[in-house]
Amino acid sequence: MQNSVPEGSSGMNEFASLQSWQPPGSQNYGATAPPTASTAQFLQTPGNISAKRSYLAVGVLCYINLLNYMDWFIVPGVLVDIKKYFNISDGSAGLLQTVFILFFLLSAPFFGYLGDRYNRKVILSAGIFLWSGATLGSSFITESYSWIFFLSRGFVGIGTASYSTIAPTIIADLFEKDQRTCMLSVFYIFIPVGSGLGYVLASSVTQAAGHWHWAFRITPCMGVIAVALLILLVPGPTQDAAEGHGGQSITSTTQGADKKPGAQSTASTTWCEDVKSLSKNRSFVWSSLGVTAMAFVTGALGLWVPVFLSRAQLFHDLVPPCLQEPCNSSTSLIFGGITIVTGIVGVITGAGVARRYKKINAKADPLICAVGMFSSAPCLYLSIMLATQSILATYIFIALGEFFLALNWAIVADILLYVVIPKRQSTAVALQIFMSHLLGDAGSPYFIGIISDALQTRQNDSHLGAFRSLQYSFILCAFIGVLGGGFFLLTALHVEEDREEAQQLCRGIENKGYISNEDELQDALPKA
Repeated sequence: MQNSVPEGSSGMNEFASLQSWQPPGSQNYGATAPPTASTAQFLQTPGNISAKRSYLAVGVLCYINLLNYMDWFIVPGVLVDIKKYFNISDGSAGLLQTVFILFFLLSAPFFGYLGDRYNRKVILSAGIFLWSGATLGSSFITESYSWIFFLSRGFVGIGTASYSTIAPTIIADLFEKDQRTCMLSVFYIFIPVGSGLGYVLASSVTQAAGHWHWAFRITPCMGVIAVALLILLVPGPTQDAAEGHGGQSITSTTQGADKKPGAQSTASTTWCEDVKSLSKNRSFVWSSLGVTAMAFVTGALGLWVPVFLSRAQLFHDLVPPCLQEPCNSSTSLIFGGITIVTGIVGVITGAGVARRYKKINAKADPLICAVGMFSSAPCLYLSIMLATQSILATYIFIALGEFFLALNWAIVADILLYVVIPKRQSTAVALQIFMSHLLGDAGSPYFIGIISDALQTRQNDSHLGAFRSLQYSFILCAFIGVLGGGFFLLTALHVEEDREEAQQLCRGIENKGYISNEDELQDALPKA
């Protein structure tokens, strides 16, 4: 769920370099003239961040991203056990993920607002403590208080929203151009890796300890380590990171501009004005709808595939029915392994193809995303329908479908970063999260669950009916995948225009900030 700057496009290289401000005359847009000696001296700051520290910071953020998605997907890894423990239906089980996502998306815009204005490390630390504490507390809930378990998943959603909203913008501040592409690709690799490890951890710990509760007591310990590493190794994102680029960020530039009357900048805009501006950005809107389709598909599959595979095993008489906990969770282990491998390979492949294809086509990013969605849809359909003939064929096509979906993770994040000016990026990320979850995976697991429940009432044999109902419910995901591909094609129609508009707006902010600084210097000079 997850970023590139075209090496052969001067326009994109210019935009990436806008993270570090230079006075007019030292940067010749569209040219390659180096800055003057006086300019180089002007750009030196005493608090430069070393490359080593920047890479360490990315390593910490990747570790926390891993933990974030492990907590996210622990529940799907032991969903069969949780259903039996609380005695809930498919629809109620799907509601578990819906509660998580609803709390997540409702808090995301709030964290986006805070991330653009306040200390991000403090916000992230509080979020990690919240989701780790809620995860640990949910492991002590008894079967008669299922509603508390549902509520605890909501608090986990609030904590994870803080991280998913803010962390990518920290990396964007620390790096630029192709380095930013590479680091964001590495960061987003840990989404499928963490998701897969969530399944693996939940399944293996449950089998070893004899109860699913123990699966929820591992990651909170990792969360304490994450907070310590965050505080010690991650630099201040809007000040230190800008200095690491050898100059001021857009944030510090516009702060100088704000001091003069008439100087317009995004630093002085309200949240509503930011949202209004983003709603007019067609690339942002269409790509966000594409991400929403991705979220719908991955949300439904992420929760229900292990259960579907378990029912397929029962259909083929490969395992006996689960009469007491812990249930057989081999499908979660296998699906988790598939998610890890296809996620890593898919993200690396997507970023690599995008980096090369953009040398010859500036619309490469949304086109690759469209291909990924269009290719995943038939693979997912075949994996569903072939489950009655061969479990192996189902695993193969699930792997292919996940691979094509993973192509898009790093790319969709980079689309946002170069069509939205830096000062609005946290808000844009938060809005994209809000839209994709509200219309995507907030409802898809519950929707699939209630369709399955409705279909089961018409079946006579319980095991066969449970398998068939979930199988037919999944077909919807293939159609949503095709719809998502269409959204990314629409993004491709506007991405060049919106990217250029973002570049021009950033240049205007830079020039106004420089003029403001020049006026201040003139005022400070002794009068003749």
